[in-house]
Formats: sequence, structure tokens, C-alpha cells
Amino acid sequence: MKQKIILSFLLQIAIVSSCFAQAPKEAATDYHLPEAMRTQSGKTVNSVAEWEKVRRPEILALFEKNVQGKTPVKAIPVRFVSMSVNPHAINGTATRKQVRIYFSSDEQHYMDLLLYLPNNRNKPVPVFLGLNFGGNQVVHRDTGIIISKQWVRYTSEPAYKDHLGTEASRGTQSDDWPVEKILAAGYGLATAYYGDLQPDSANSVNAGIAPLFYKKGQTEPAADEWGAIGVWAWGLSRALDYLETDKDIDAKKVAVVGHSRLGKTALWAGAQDRRFALVISNNSGEGGAAITRRKYGETIALMNKAFPHWFSGNFKKFNDKEDELPVDFHELIALIAPRPVYIASASKDQWADPVGEYLSGWYATPVYTLYGAKGLDTPVPPAVGQPVGEGAIGYHIREGEHAMTPYDWDQYIRFANRFLR
Repeated sequence: MKQKIILSFLLQIAIVSSCFAQAPKEAATDYHLPEAMRTQSGKTVNSVAEWEKVRRPEILALFEKNVQGKTPVKAIPVRFVSMSVNPHAINGTATRKQVRIYFSSDEQHYMDLLLYLPNNRNKPVPVFLGLNFGGNQVVHRDTGIIISKQWVRYTSEPAYKDHLGTEASRGTQSDDWPVEKILAAGYGLATAYYGDLQPDSANSVNAGIAPLFYKKGQTEPAADEWGAIGVWAWGLSRALDYLETDKDIDAKKVAVVGHSRLGKTALWAGAQDRRFALVISNNSGEGGAAITRRKYGETIALMNKAFPHWFSGNFKKFNDKEDELPVDFHELIALIAPRPVYIASASKDQWADPVGEYLSGWYATPVYTLYGAKGLDTPVPPAVGQPVGEGAIGYHIREGEHAMTPYDWDQYIRFANRFLR
């Protein structure tokens, strides 16, 4: 247990410290946000029909062109192969399924999906779906989980050797994924390793699935095509494709969840794929929930310098030019409306701009109101440890560092119970 805690702590430190090129500013700059409820022609949106037919497509297209890049529409062969089923997992309380999702006929490109479903069920169950950082084996010490053979960015021995997972990596991130807590609440958990889709490396564009979508003669994504965030989000939708085929799962009640860069991914997946019933952003920061025009903590330029592969080539045009970006990230939250969204921050994670993360929910509230859904009540963020949001937008800031914790999951389960149970 002590080794697991140390390894998990070291992983989180590595993830955060790699981003800290400079300390956050003491105060955010003045800013003027683009209006989510005003079309590019200057017309105020007054109805759901106007939002759905005009403004929402405009905003989605602006994010595609300038931020995440366009997701390819080319159809590729996708098939699901059951690798194992254990109906007596975790001391008999759960059924563990492992499914390999193939993306190419040569079987060289695939994603391994791990599922735990509560055995105490009498009907299809709602599911939390999210990508993980270290391979599926990190979520639990269950020795039946297939150890990922893919390259891992953040590693420490003995859990990883030469950037590949070992037996010692089992359960090293179980605090991020409290499987028993999720199962006891009546939910299933589905997860896959994000590196199955594209390695989290600056020179990785041709190491993942992106080349499967290239046109003849193309060697890398065009400036307005997807970066790794888009690739990972596409993978979440393919996981949902599988969940729709599993009779033990209520695929209309799937919550997509992600932490840090995978929180950015969950938001983009939820914005594009309206099959996701609920969207959860944990410490997603810049390029996720945080208002970029605040220029607080991590900025577009710092993120693009440290992680040039995450977003589209066009996004680099806005390095140190946040005010010129035709969208801001409250509009990313607005794209999820009227489906419920939960945004979480941490008090010591100022790099992710907790205030900016909260404000994205506040400034997205008018779009939720348009649908007759309740958003946030005030532009003033709540105190640490006091979750808010009795409507379709939830938020909390907890004490602590950049991480996803059992406390966070308590709030996600409580929030999901109102919509998915």
C-alpha cells in the first residue's frame, strides 16, 4: 500500500511539474468574453431552435477550426472482440469484462476497454467512462487485468521499466479510480488507456490512429485537423459504441469523465457526441474548463510549447493572443447543454485556474436557462469543500493538489444520482 501511494504521488508530481514553466500570476487580467448567446451575424439567440440551428453549430465549428481541430468523418473498420469475462471479480461483487476494439483490419491499431459492472443489479446499469494515464492495470490490483504493452509517458520504477508497465504497476492509480465505491453506488466503470489511441508525446502524430484517416500523400494532420485531444475524444466515442452493444449497460446513461488533459478530452467528447448523458471535468484547466482570457496560470502559449501535439496547428496562432481567439471555454461548456456537466477544481492547483473553471459554468448558464435547465446561481465561486449546483451544472473546489480523488468521486456520484439513477 505504501509503495502504491508513493508511486501515485510521484506520477501526479510529474504530470503537474511538467506544466509549471512559470508561476501563476497573482491576479487575472481584465477580459471581455465572446457572447455565447450572440450569433456571428450579431443576432441575439432567443430560442432553443435558434441555438440548435444557428449558434451551436457556429461555436462547434469555431472550436474545430481554431482549437481542437476537425475530427475526421472517414469511416474505418471498427470491431469489438471479447478478451475475457470474469463474473466473480473483486471478491464476487463485480463482473469484469475486457474488450479489444480494433480500428484496422491488420489488427495493429486497437484500444483495450476494461469494464467493471456490479453483480448486485437486476437491470442494465449506468456507467462512468473515462481514459486513464497508465494502462488499465493501474485502476485496480486485480491480477486478471491485461497489462498494457503501450508506451507510457510518466513512469517510475518498479511500476514501469523503459516506459512499459510491469506487474508492479497494478493498482498504482486506484485512488483515482475507486472501483469499489463506484460499484457500491450502482454504477459500472469503463476505462481505456489513452496511449492506445495516440502516445502523449510531441512527435506522436503518426504513432497512433491518426494515419488511418490520412488522405493519399498526407503525412500529418492539417492545421485545422485534430490533435491528440481530438484523437482521444474520438476513442471515447468508440468506447460508447461498444457500450451500446452490451446488454448489461444502459448506454443512454453514460457519464464521460476525465482528469487534467483527459478532462479537456472528456469535455470535447461530450461537446461533439451528444450520446453522452453527463460530462465531468476534473482539474481540466487551460484548454478545458478554464476561461483562457483570464491568462491566469497556464496559458495557450505555455501549453502549446509544452504539449504541441494536444491541439490543432491553428491553435498556435493564438499563443499570447487569447483575446483574438473567436471562442472561449465557457462556450465549450455551453455546447454540452442541456445535458448535465460537473466541473471540479483543487485549491492548490492554481495552474488550472479554479476561478476560471468555475466561471466557465457561470457564463454557460444562460444557454442552460434557454432549455429551462438550472445553471449556477452566482459568479462568486464557493468556498473550499462546499459543492454547489442543484441544477444541471455542478461545481466544487476541494482542498489539495492536481489529482482525482475519492472526495471528487463522492461528488460525481451524488450529482449523477440525480440524473442517471
